[in-house]
Amino acid sequence: MKFLLVPCVSRAAFEDINKEEEEGNVVKWPLRERILAFLGPYTYLLLIGRSSVIISYNAYVLGSMTNVHHRRSVAACLVQGVYILERDRQLQRHESQALAPPWWEFFQFKLLHQLKDDADFSIFGAIYEFKPPPSHSHSDLSKDGIPRYVIAFRGTLTKPDSFSRDLELDVHLIRNGLHLTSRFEIAIQAVRNMVASVGSSNVWLAGHSLGSAMAMLAGKTVAKTGVFLEAYLFNPPFVSAPIERIKDKRVKHGIRIAGSVITAGLALAAKINHHNTRLSEDPFLALSAWVPCLFVNPADDICSEYIGYFEHRKKMEEIGAGAIEKLATQHSLGGLFMNAIGKGNVANTSEPLHLIPSANLIVNSTPARDLKEAHGIHQWWKPDVQLKSQLYSYK
Repeated sequence: MKFLLVPCVSRAAFEDINKEEEEGNVVKWPLRERILAFLGPYTYLLLIGRSSVIISYNAYVLGSMTNVHHRRSVAACLVQGVYILERDRQLQRHESQALAPPWWEFFQFKLLHQLKDDADFSIFGAIYEFKPPPSHSHSDLSKDGIPRYVIAFRGTLTKPDSFSRDLELDVHLIRNGLHLTSRFEIAIQAVRNMVASVGSSNVWLAGHSLGSAMAMLAGKTVAKTGVFLEAYLFNPPFVSAPIERIKDKRVKHGIRIAGSVITAGLALAAKINHHNTRLSEDPFLALSAWVPCLFVNPADDICSEYIGYFEHRKKMEEIGAGAIEKLATQHSLGGLFMNAIGKGNVANTSEPLHLIPSANLIVNSTPARDLKEAHGIHQWWKPDVQLKSQLYSYK
């Protein structure tokens, strides 16, 4: 049995969406969603096998949020809402002409606050508040694991009004300097303020591409202080050579083993050189209880290395080399090499974002036509995706 939650918009707004599609600005919706869009904002589509049924909105409200697949769909739609928020700003679409509200209003969320970059004033994030029906209290939401607030971040937009700033952030990400940007300062302050106000159990993080990197960095930052936020990270960037693309498994595994041995050796040497650092110290322990949900596509070179990153750790344990990989997985070979030759700048860089101890890795193995489709946010609310989930816990 398959279910699909689809945000609905008015006919006038949908005509605008069709126009946007012709310009390549938004993803194309299948015919079933197009039909549904004319039915108003209080219905959604239920898919059972190959059949589809229109159900009243009241049947949805809370039950869907306790379903892991619906959580994925809702989180992805809230991130898409941030993308469309910025496009509404760029195209000066206001009030009834705005296309963004259905992406959160359908799921009974309210836009609480927009997060704007202080350099180009683009909207890069949003804070949503869930508005449950009167019959449900906030304690009921907490008990069912339903968030009161979701902080979502968009990725890079290839439009002139925001592309240059987004590209600048992408470069900072590659150079492991995202934590130094003013955009991240705005993001982490918003996260800290929300957690301080309502508690960590009431807050979710969500993001796509560059936005998932922003959400991951925020999640890692607060996790180091003992605050663990539920996170839905779609196509999170993994800055590395695309080893996962190698078809020969023996060659691929051999390259990864060699990389682990070299990385562990350099890491051990670095620890010995820093006499104040205890050899038994494990920086991953403080983060190990944080388990973000990583949504990756093997055809997406931007994020596919997460598959090998976690699978290789398991294989190294199986062949008795777990101790080597335990040390190697905490470090970046590139970063260690730069430090070894004196080129590393500790003050201006941090450890790569992909260095995380635990995760719930969800892989979409549905064939993709190209990189654009494999990296797109739209794949994560589709009902017919081929998903495989694996929990990796650091010990």
